[in-house]
Amino acid sequence: MGMSSYDVANGLILGIETSCDETAVAVVRNGTTALSSVIHSQQVHSRFGGVVPELAGREHERRILTVIKSAMADAGLEMSKPKLEAIAVTMGPGLAGALMIGVAAAKALSLAWSVPIVGVNHLEGHLFAVRLERDPITYPVVMLLVSGGHTMIVFVQEPGKYRIVGNSLDDAAGEAFDKVARFLGLGYPGGPEIEREAEFGDPASVRFPRALRDGSYNFSFSGLKTAVVTYAKRNPEVEVADISASFQEAVVDILVEKTLNAAKELGAASVALAGGVGANTKLRTVLTERAHGLDLGVCIPSRENCTDNGAMIAAAGAWRLHNFGPSDLSLGAYPSLVLPQSI
Repeated sequence: MGMSSYDVANGLILGIETSCDETAVAVVRNGTTALSSVIHSQQVHSRFGGVVPELAGREHERRILTVIKSAMADAGLEMSKPKLEAIAVTMGPGLAGALMIGVAAAKALSLAWSVPIVGVNHLEGHLFAVRLERDPITYPVVMLLVSGGHTMIVFVQEPGKYRIVGNSLDDAAGEAFDKVARFLGLGYPGGPEIEREAEFGDPASVRFPRALRDGSYNFSFSGLKTAVVTYAKRNPEVEVADISASFQEAVVDILVEKTLNAAKELGAASVALAGGVGANTKLRTVLTERAHGLDLGVCIPSRENCTDNGAMIAAAGAWRLHNFGPSDLSLGAYPSLVLPQSI
């Protein structure tokens, strides 16, 4: 790993994230301190119960300049002559049309401002969100990256050195939340809706299955989703709140169990949470309590840093710029990009 000539110790990085349905831009100093973070969540998808790729691309196109201007203004920077070290942008994975809007915006600003760009892997961005928190994280760390598109356990020896030890074999956890919420007649996105409903329910009222208790760190939520739907159809008298609480309990239980098992087996010093489902209060509480019981350090990013945001992209971009230098202007959008594994 060769060091580049870029000094990001006090440099300002603009981070642009448009991989799905959030148009998010932030300015971060020295890779750790967010001076601004603006997130525009697209509401247009709610009536469809899921993200419509074509609409997402159009919404990003409509909003991106406004969000960039807001993030720059919040950080006290001028659009005419900003003092930026670089522009970091999500290049994948994600929706092709959505990614292309962010990459095109980054390239345009790079040319206009004569500032280099850095392509960032969205998944690596989530892993860097922990560096935006006040308490420094202790490596090696086992990270539970759990969102609408991904559910994986990643062993992080140090920044840039990753090994995926577990993955979802079917639905991601966030996807299961969305599908169950839709069936129960709740809104979209499903995670916050299930969580709200679950507050009024009994998590012990229904014992839903915990899949893949097979010693592996892989996940499967498809069967759980089917079990919830089947149970609800057969027991129409049971309150939606009880079903929601029991479903949430099953998801959190298996996520935490496998994360902590991986941490113990791999000798991690701490565990951390990343991704949109990481905003779930039950998951945050249970992971923290059980990890502390095992004398493991815990890093739970703020809810804003769990969901897709520009600050995590800027943080990862600062590290990439310092270690590998900038990306070429031929940078593209890579919808199927995978997390690079090096250990």
